Amino acid sequence: MPVEQLPTTALATPAPPAAKLARAGGPKRHLGRSMARSWQLYLLLLPPAVYTVIFLYWPLYGLQIAFRNYSVALGINGSPWVGTANVRQFVNSYEFWTVVKNTLILNAYQLIALFPLPIVLALLLNTVRSRRYSRTVQMITYAPHFISTVVVVGMIIMLFSPDGGIINQAIGGLGGHQQDFLSDSWFRHTYVWSGAWQTLGFSAIIYIAALSGVDPELHEAARVDGANMVRRIWHIDLPGILPVMVTVLILNMGSMLSTGFEKVLLMQNPLNLSVSEVIDTYSYRVAFVAQLPQYSYAAAIGLFQSVMGLCLLVFANWLARRATRESLF
Repeated sequence: MPVEQLPTTALATPAPPAAKLARAGGPKRHLGRSMARSWQLYLLLLPPAVYTVIFLYWPLYGLQIAFRNYSVALGINGSPWVGTANVRQFVNSYEFWTVVKNTLILNAYQLIALFPLPIVLALLLNTVRSRRYSRTVQMITYAPHFISTVVVVGMIIMLFSPDGGIINQAIGGLGGHQQDFLSDSWFRHTYVWSGAWQTLGFSAIIYIAALSGVDPELHEAARVDGANMVRRIWHIDLPGILPVMVTVLILNMGSMLSTGFEKVLLMQNPLNLSVSEVIDTYSYRVAFVAQLPQYSYAAAIGLFQSVMGLCLLVFANWLARRATRESLF
């Protein structure tokens, strides 16, 4: 019996994707149709994209000030090119090691003291059974974050002032010796622990959110096996939030050379300048407070700070990958 011949169209092979795109008008037309179908998403993407271009990428054009002897009259392009002279001037200056040391000590103290506290607060709030009590504690600890830095420093000065401060009055009333908590010996402690009060609750939000993703059945199984609360926290909660902890630690390591500029500047006085002069405040004084402003020198200081921060970020990421197998990139 003869085999019926199939139609020619049935034997034709399917057209490749490139041919389909060509018949549809090419990849550009296909992309245009896709964007037209999802125009709402692209509209939401537009504001952050414009913000990024204007405020993050366009200012990079002015970074060349660090390599020029900038003059306001000549402008950026008209100012003479000096290469890395401004960076070498900062590295060789007599204040280089002082401001770098103060910055590193202040940030290391802040990292060691403040990094574990939000984790502890989040773990404690996660174990509280009363929702009302938990929300009350969260509201009380979140509130200081929304207080302006200027107001916070004003409160610190009023509370810890050696002349009429409430804390010093209480110390004197108890028979103790009153202290100047903004002096060179107390400045770092006052700065760090006032920062703990201000940022503790808000910093714990990310860990509370991470703990909400831990499977409750793991706690139920551990409770059936007889594990107490401490062991459940150690073996279930902490491993569950470990990736978040590593990410936050890496980001904090990347900002080791950057402090809270406004708070440090407002808390500075002639008595504590030897320990409170950090890179941020030093570059500010060079650019805007000095009798002869040096904009190029200040820009070079900021560039040095950013490059060193990037190096610390990469090193912290490598160290975290080697130690915990968790990393940011």
